[in-house]
Amino acid sequence: MPTIALVDDDRNILTSVSLALESEGYRIETYTDGASALEGLSVSPPDLAILDIKMPRMDGMELLRRLRQKSEIPVIFLTSKDEEIDELFGLKMGADDFIRKPFSQRLLVERVKAVLRRANPREVAAPREEGSKAIERGPLMMDPERHTCTWNGAPVTLTVTEFLILQALAQRPGVVKSRNALMDAAYDDQVYVDDRTIDSHIKRLRKKFKAVDSTFDMIETLYGVGYRFKEI
Repeated sequence: MPTIALVDDDRNILTSVSLALESEGYRIETYTDGASALEGLSVSPPDLAILDIKMPRMDGMELLRRLRQKSEIPVIFLTSKDEEIDELFGLKMGADDFIRKPFSQRLLVERVKAVLRRANPREVAAPREEGSKAIERGPLMMDPERHTCTWNGAPVTLTVTEFLILQALAQRPGVVKSRNALMDAAYDDQVYVDDRTIDSHIKRLRKKFKAVDSTFDMIETLYGVGYRFKEI
C-alpha cells in the first residue's frame, strides 16, 4: 500500500483529498505546514508527496528545495497561482507534476497513479518491460529496476522523470529524440506538459552530471529537433 504525504494549510483540501486517495487504497499522512512536513518526511519518507505552494512557516518551493538535498521522492505541486514562472521554477528544482486549483478529485487520483507508475517501473505492464534492462553506455550505468544511475562509478541521484528521460536517450545513442518523444517516454498519457518542461528537465540532468564530472557533455541539443545521447 503506497504512502502519500499531503501537505496543505487548507484543512478542507486535506480532508477531501485524503478521502479520495484513501478510497483508492493509499495510506495518507497529512501536514498543515512545510516545516512540520519536512521533519515528518525526513523521518518517514512516503512514496509520493503532494505539496501546496503557498503555506505558512515554509512554502512548498522551499520544502521541495530542502527535500531534494537528500531525497528524490516524487512530488506533485498543488497551486492556485497562474504565474508560469512558479511552474518552471518548480520543475527546475525537481517537481514531477503540477495541478492547479480548483481541481477534480478524479484528476488528482489519475495524476497520482501516473507518477507512481513512473516511480515503480517494475509494476508496469509487459510492453514496457524491455525498458527495465540495465543500460551501460561507456561511463554511464543505469539500472531501472533499482532506479540507480552512476557516471564513472559516482552515483547520480535522479528524479523519476529525469531518469526516464535519460533512459530514453541512452537506450539509442546517436538517435535524436524529439521533445514529444521524450514526453511520451516520461509522462503518462493523462498528463499534459509542454516543450519547456522537457527543456527544464534536460538542464537539471546536465547540472547533476556536471556536479560529478565537469566535462560531461553527452546530452546534445539539436535546435528545433530535440536531444540525443552521444555515441561512444
